[in-house]
Amino acid sequence: MRAFIAILLALALAARSTRAAAPPAAKSAKEPAGSCPSGDGAACSDDKPNFKGEWYGEFFPGIPKIKYEGPDSTNPLAFRYYNADEVILGKKMKDWFRFSVAYWHTFRGDGSDPFGSATKNWSWEDPKLDPMQRAFRAMHANFEFLDKLGVEFWCFHDRDIAPEGATLEETNRNLDQVAEVALELQKGTPIRPLWVTAQLFKHPRYMHGAGSSPNASVFAYAAAQVKKCMDVAQLLGSSNYLFWGGREGYSSLLNTDMGMELDNLASFMKLAVDYNKRSGFKATMLLEPKPQEPTKHQYDWDVATTVSFLRKYGLEGEFKVNVECNHATLSGHSCEHELETARINGVLGNIDANTGDPQVGWDTDEFLTDPRECLLVALAVVRNGGLGVGGINFDAKLRRESTSPADLFYAHIAGMDGLARGLRSVARLIEDGRLDKLRAGRYASWTEKGGIGQRIRSGKATLEELEKWALSNPDPIADVASGSQELAGIYLDMAMR
Repeated sequence: MRAFIAILLALALAARSTRAAAPPAAKSAKEPAGSCPSGDGAACSDDKPNFKGEWYGEFFPGIPKIKYEGPDSTNPLAFRYYNADEVILGKKMKDWFRFSVAYWHTFRGDGSDPFGSATKNWSWEDPKLDPMQRAFRAMHANFEFLDKLGVEFWCFHDRDIAPEGATLEETNRNLDQVAEVALELQKGTPIRPLWVTAQLFKHPRYMHGAGSSPNASVFAYAAAQVKKCMDVAQLLGSSNYLFWGGREGYSSLLNTDMGMELDNLASFMKLAVDYNKRSGFKATMLLEPKPQEPTKHQYDWDVATTVSFLRKYGLEGEFKVNVECNHATLSGHSCEHELETARINGVLGNIDANTGDPQVGWDTDEFLTDPRECLLVALAVVRNGGLGVGGINFDAKLRRESTSPADLFYAHIAGMDGLARGLRSVARLIEDGRLDKLRAGRYASWTEKGGIGQRIRSGKATLEELEKWALSNPDPIADVASGSQELAGIYLDMAMR
């Protein structure tokens, strides 16, 4: 009997060892498997207390590398419009877009909202593991996801990738350790952060803001956090550094010295600009406008307000703007309007591609897939000549009810395909030329050689001269032609196919 029991124990140990070395099998070809089962740590990690680097499985088994299969494909795990290396209007698709995955929504989003608890049970968030182990695993999941999706960039807040410690020193150590894992994982790959930012809004110390806080010690603490975050961004080779003023605003003017807060916020930005240059980082600095939520009024309400702030404080040459489409609608504008405002002011540096539900009055961060809106976003990018070292970040999240790891792929594929389809439509629109001709025709009187419009635009005309011209020429009512807005819409629709 003892010998029989010994044999059974040996078989059990062998089975456990085999299970630890092999990734979980896919459920079926039609229904991709989820990720490593969170209840079986042996299948997903090397089980070392300080697990960081080695990996013995997959978080997304059953999910292949996503490939371009063309518009006739019925495979939901394939691109129908996005073909990374295809040249459109003189550039590869991947270079027009420089797509990026948002770490906070994709790997740390749990489906919770103000009215309900978490709905997603991602295996890298195994509650049996300590916060640092979960952080290491999430980073591995990130790189596996990026590789399979075929995306070369990702964005993160410092607190997304590493937990806050009991002290700033411990917090910095946590961040350094996770950054080391990311640095190791990106070796031999083109994957790099598109931009990095400090989370200066979640912790209670920032309840009144960070750079605009009425408390000078909070300002100093936030500055230290930004400095460390910029160091990590430089280490990982990020091309950009972003500021999003989540709480840089006010809830009531009765207890707010707006002038002092704006002055202090500008000083905060200048400190970062100076460090960017002195440290040798030399990243493109980005500001992201948002009108309100969580504050009643945020100081970077929209692109125009942000440009005004930069000009007032002598920062106009130091920053570009990251336009988030859902923030545009919250400010009462369209994404198209905000992109055009940024473009004509020479500050369009990056886009957070998302959208909101018109029936919901807050920032719902849905993936941008509407063909017409995708066309308009792509048109702004093309008119801007691209986004330089910036790109398009999917600051978008799964719906609360979408709980499968495969949904993360479906969502990003839809977003990438939507914008790729938009770019193809822009190419047809430009090749057709009728929309450009219609628009140019409306302004012909301003470009006519030797005409009064050209003289006005040159700044040489005077009121007396214009009075004389008006008195000697017929009433211009006969020259005021139709704007043909409906025709312009038809040209746009004809390009979408």
